[in-house]
Parts: sequence; structure tokens; C-alpha cells
Amino acid sequence: MTGFPAARTNADSPLLQGLNPEQRAAVTFTGGNVLVLAGAGSGKTRVLTTRIAWLLQTGQVSSGGILAVTFTNKAAREMVTRLAAMVPVSVRGMWIGTFHGLCNRMLRAHAASVGLPRQFQILDMQDQLSALKRLLKAHNVDTELVPPKKLQSFINSCKEEGLRAGDVPVRDAESRQRVELYQLYEQQCMREGVVDFGELMLRSYELLRDNAAVRQHYQQRFRHVLVDEFQDTNRLQYLWLRLIAGEAGNGRLQGTSSVMAVGDDDQSIYAFRGARVGNMADFVREFGVAQPIKLEQNYRSYSHILDAANALIAHNSQRLGKTLRTEQGAGEPLRIYEAPSDFAEAGWIVDEVRQLMQVDGFARQEIAILYRSNAQSRVLESALISAKVPYRIYGGLRFFERAEIKHALAYLRLLENPQDDTSFLRVVNFPARGIGQRSIETLQDEAGRGGQSLHAASASLAGRAGDKLRGFVDLLDAMRREAQGKPLREIVSLVLEESGLLDHYRGEKDGVDRVENLEELVNAAEAFIAQEGYGADATALPLDEHGVPLVQSPASQGVDLDAPFIEESAGDAAALGAVLGERPGEPAFLVDAETGETLSPLGAFLTHASLEAGDNQAQAGQEAIQLMTVHASKGLEFDAVFIAGLEEGLFPHYNSMSDRDGLEEERRLMYVAITRARKRLYLSHAQERMLNGQSQYNPPSRFLEELPEESVRWLTPRRGAKGADGDAGLGAGPSSFWSSADGSSSPGRRSGAGGSSSWQGHQPRQSADERAWREAASAPVPARRQGAGDAHGIRAGQKVFHPKFGEGQVLALEGAGDDAKAKVNFGRHGTKLLLLTVAKLTVVD
Repeated sequence: MTGFPAARTNADSPLLQGLNPEQRAAVTFTGGNVLVLAGAGSGKTRVLTTRIAWLLQTGQVSSGGILAVTFTNKAAREMVTRLAAMVPVSVRGMWIGTFHGLCNRMLRAHAASVGLPRQFQILDMQDQLSALKRLLKAHNVDTELVPPKKLQSFINSCKEEGLRAGDVPVRDAESRQRVELYQLYEQQCMREGVVDFGELMLRSYELLRDNAAVRQHYQQRFRHVLVDEFQDTNRLQYLWLRLIAGEAGNGRLQGTSSVMAVGDDDQSIYAFRGARVGNMADFVREFGVAQPIKLEQNYRSYSHILDAANALIAHNSQRLGKTLRTEQGAGEPLRIYEAPSDFAEAGWIVDEVRQLMQVDGFARQEIAILYRSNAQSRVLESALISAKVPYRIYGGLRFFERAEIKHALAYLRLLENPQDDTSFLRVVNFPARGIGQRSIETLQDEAGRGGQSLHAASASLAGRAGDKLRGFVDLLDAMRREAQGKPLREIVSLVLEESGLLDHYRGEKDGVDRVENLEELVNAAEAFIAQEGYGADATALPLDEHGVPLVQSPASQGVDLDAPFIEESAGDAAALGAVLGERPGEPAFLVDAETGETLSPLGAFLTHASLEAGDNQAQAGQEAIQLMTVHASKGLEFDAVFIAGLEEGLFPHYNSMSDRDGLEEERRLMYVAITRARKRLYLSHAQERMLNGQSQYNPPSRFLEELPEESVRWLTPRRGAKGADGDAGLGAGPSSFWSSADGSSSPGRRSGAGGSSSWQGHQPRQSADERAWREAASAPVPARRQGAGDAHGIRAGQKVFHPKFGEGQVLALEGAGDDAKAKVNFGRHGTKLLLLTVAKLTVVD
């Protein structure tokens, strides 16, 4: 070939230098189609680019005969850049890009054949949603009955399966309506000369399927086809590949092209996007792959990390099978920590992060904290903010900056201050209630003329627009009345339900994370109450018609303002209690030391949310700890990785636990998380976690039990372990992973007494007993359960009194001497594990 030195097919080619035997076998493969099982960190990108360079150098194909498919534009650019540095010929003739990018290129060349204008426009996801909203409006379809996002999800899912509107089965009136709207949407797009992303793929597939001349042209042109991340392909992409690779249009492969599919079935984690891991097994069978080539040498991680990943993924039955190995040595074992609460877990992670940076010399940007659900980030963010450790949310927003949280906070602000026009405008038509932009502009004009807030001006508007606006105001007023006298957590729950936010996101295909985030807002409110010293059932202050508290500010009654926030005096508490029904000694408001303003629990929480939303996020270019979901971490690697929240129902997620395929995908997700770590890996779980405003006790994740003993180090005693005296301690053995916090053997969740919740953990105002517990819990010595009368005079079954939590009943005793602890149920405060040398418990006769 022009530009290349004399072709060399032997082992002395510079292209092959430095490749291990498996990589070399993949690069030089000549036997037709091949599947390359590329394990994490095994150098698959190098194999792909070197394979293309090898084919060109040895004269097996010209640059125009190469088709390479990736899943992201970034990966495509990296491949082109590497190839340009490796080969002395132009790479412009190659087709290298994403599925959508290559299909766009194909349709541009054959637009007339598929009935498209040459200059057709492409709708991104937001443009597609706008087009669907126009369609629904034009046909007078109620968007509350047919949410645009739900319709968008339905249409895109159909296209991913290769189904036109006429191919979709109709089962009932609802499905008939969706199919009819799908058909109308297709007609609208054809009329306007536009295509969405799904249409690019589907239209290109139909072109190849139905036009024999075009199909044969591309089959003859692309002699070598390479597909990256093959485990992430969906059904339509697989069918498209079959047509490119030599299918005759009758379903039979003729084998005109050589196809190399590169992927890892153990890292298939996008079923919710339509990815089909079964495509890999289908490829082996249908493309006549004799024996997959396995890239098993890992260049990223130490062997303890890889041994853990191998042992974990071996529990999956539906896999092609491979075993990662490394020559870097054993490294350090995985560290596993059990925290008493999710806040204590976050505190421990921050402590370990500081140790890694200050003592072990790890760079901030090389430390990552991974979690299964976006909602988990709130507690972690709070701990990092308190510790003044810069962090960055990778591929997402900070908790209080997420759209669904900002919507919820806007409703809450309107309860506290009906005159807040910014919040009013944010949610007046969210969820959609038929209030258009023209109505809003009319309302703003009316408010401007009268010098009123939008809330007040809504009473003046006439007609249908005025009716809808007053309906929204009536909703706010009704929620405000219902919130009076309720604790903060109940106010937040009330707003999430009555505003329609939860129902709105429950109706979205990808709304699970947003619903979990909204439920986490209830947890945030509950944690804030405990952190700031309010009574657990502190209620909203009664407001007048202007949103002003009816109770006189204690600042005007001589309350000391020496601290940033001061609880009211005992006398003020008693007076306020007469109004609010509170018991003396449980503060129902705080006082701002700078302004003397009386802040209700809701008002103080909203202030807290605003401050956290603007605090401690790393600046551009600043080194920062990386926070992200496990899904977002795929393809990345870090020197040190923390995986938080390893509990049944959280990871694996409860949505997947009853389904074998779902559980195996959760295990693959855990495999991905483990293999992100190069040098250190930390795993953690909590005995108690606040979910939806309630303390819940889920057993540790089954994934922890699937790790090899020789590769892990338990920093805290394992529940169920046998102590020297044979009594059950805090854990070990498979059965221990299925024990509830109350000692029962059934797995699952359990709320604190009365359905209330408690908070105890690592926060700026951490209690002494919490600090003592964390110190005791970090000791790697199994605790022993005590017999009656051997724990500071406290016995199981006794009623005791705690100065903060009130009266409770002792459920169990653990430890000895200075390490003795009591598990006490305090009713509405939930169950606490208290160190007896610190907790001031007195026996109630």
C-alpha cells in the first residue's frame, strides 16, 4: 500500500511490539468473524486501533474499506487521533463514528431513496420533546393524560426494537391512542423534513433491508467491520450490523465482511436504555465464531481488587466467562466498614479521604466516591462540605441543584412566602396544568400595574386563564393550611404528593432516580431537624396572610444572640408551646444572630438548602474529589475508590432483586464499580439509613458475602461472627447478612417505632455518644454480647430515660466494660445504639 513500508506479517512488526499474546492474537486474526472479550483495563482501545493499522499495513484492506463503530463521539475522536499517529496514510476515507453518526452519513448519501430532503434536520431529545408537545396541542390531547415525556419514551422504545407504528400491537384503548399518536408524529416529521435520533437508526436499517443495490454496495465496500462496546448494542443496532456484514435480506448471513466485535458481557449495565447483553451470545452463534479471544490481563489494578471482581462476577450464570489477572502484585486488600448510620458512613469516608490525601499522598482528583443511587450523594456532599473538602459531581448536578429538587423547594418557599415570584414562576405550570406563557405574561402585567405579587394578582384575572391561575393559588393555599402544625418531614412529604411532583416523575420511563431524589429531600429535612437541635416534632410557625409568623420573635424578648443560631429560652419555649402544642425543652424555631429573625423549621431548612447549593463545589480546573453513580463511572479509573451504601435494597437495588436478569445486571454493575480502582478500594454499608424520612434497617449487600476472604479486611466486626465465648457478636457468616437490626432472621426493611425516624451520625454538631461509637466501631475486635447485670446496671427489657431522646426500652446489650453499648428503642426517635460510658441513661422504675 502507498505510504507503508514493505508489508510485514511476522512478529517483528513495530505495531506488534509490546502487545501480550492475547492482544496480538486479536490484532492479527485472519479467520473471519471474531468476538474479543475485553476485560476491564485490558487495553481494548489499543487493540482496536492497532488492528486497523495492521490491516492497512499488511495490505488486507484500503482505508475506504474500514468501518469502525463506537458508542460515543469522544471514543471515535480518540480512535481517529491514535490512528493518525500510527499510520502514514490519511484516515479520512475510513468510516469511524457512532451508530447515529454513521447512519446520518449513510442517509445523507441516499436521502432520496428514503424519502428525505437532502438537507434534513436532526432533532435532539429536547427538540423531539417540543415537537411532541406541539403535536399533542394540535390534536387537543390532554398532556396530563398523555405526558409528552412518556409518549417520547414509548416512541423511542418502539424504534429501538425496529417497530413502526403499524407494527406495534394494540391491546387496549390506551395503547391504541399511543400508537395513533406515534403515527401522527411520523407524519409530522415527514412533513417537516426532520428526523430524531431513533429515526436515524431505523431509517438506515430500513434502507439496507429494502434496497438490495444499496445493501450490496456497503457489503462490498466495508471488508472489515469493527464494533466497540458490543455489549451495549440494542436489538436494532444488532440487526443493522447483520445487514452491513453480509445478510442477504432474507435473514441469512453470506459472510461478505469480516466482523470483529469487542466488548465485555460482564460490563453490560444499560438494559434500561435498551442494551441487550444477549447480542454477544447471538453473535457467537450467528456469525460462526469458533472461539472468542479473551483479553484477561489487566493493566490497571492490583490483584486483590481483581480477585474480588472475579469472585463476585462468577456468581452470574449468563456469561461467556473470563478471569482477569495482573502482574502488578497483590496490593492492599479491600477495606470493608460497617457504620451505625448513613451519616456515620459519610463521616468515615471523609476521614479516610483525608488520610489518603494527607498521609498517603493521593491526589484529590484520583479519589472517587461511587454510589448506586443519585439520592445518596446528599449525605456525602454534606459531610464533604462540613470538612471543607472540594468535590465535583461527575456527569450530574449537586443534590440541591437538581431540577426536581429545585421544583420541590420552590413549592416549599411558596408555603413559607407566598410573595416569592421567582418560585411562583418556576412551578406555576409544573407539573403541567395548562397555564401557557401568554397567561403568565398577562399575570405579570397585572401584578406590575397593581404593585402586587403574582400570587395576589391572580385573583384579578378573568376568563379561563384566570381560573387556572386561581386553581394553582388555591392549591398553594390548601397546602399551606394543611401544613400548619405539622413537623417538617411531614410538610415536605405533603408538598411532594399534593403538588403532583411525585406522580409526574413516577410516570416517566427514566423517573426512578428523580423520585428517589425527591424522597431523599424528606431525609434531608429530617436530618436538618436533628442537626440543628429542633425538637423531633417541631412544627411550622402559624403565619398571617402575609407569611409573617404570628408568634413574637424571642429576639425582642431578650434572647441571647451570642451564637449563630440560638434555641429559645425555657420560658419562651413554654409560651410558644401553648401555641404550637410543643412540649417544654423542644425548640420549635431558631433565631438568626445577625438579623434576629425568627426562623421556623421550614424557613431555616430552606436557608440551609440555598447555602448548600452554592457552597464547596470545586471550581473549574481545581483538584477535587469525584462523586458519581456507578453507571457514570464506567470507562473511568481512579487510584482510590469508595463504594457506599452496600445494602440489600439499595445495592442490589430493590427494583431488581426479584428478577434473575435484574439481579445479574446489578452484580455486573458492582463488578464495574470494583474494577474502577487501581490501588485502594473501600466498601461500606450502614446499619441504619434514612429512606423517605424513616429509619430503615436493611441487611448488608449479598455482594459483600461473595467476595473472597483472603482479599478483604473488615474494619468493623461482622454481624453474626462468633466471639471467643461462642456468643453471637456483630457479624460473620452468610446467615448474618440476612439478619434485621432487631435480630430477626427475615430480610428487608423495618421502620422505627411509630413510623418515625431518627438521626445520629457524622455532622458538625456530632453528639458525644456518636463520636464514641465511631471510635469503638473502628476497632477490629469482635464485641461480645453481655449477660444480664453486666452493663453498667442496665439490662435488656428495662425501660430507661435519656436526657435527649426521652423514655425508651432496652432491646439488647453488646460489648463489655468501656465498650458496652445498649440498643434502645425510643419510640418516635427510633432505635439508637448508645455507648453506655457516654450516654446518660437512667433506669425507669
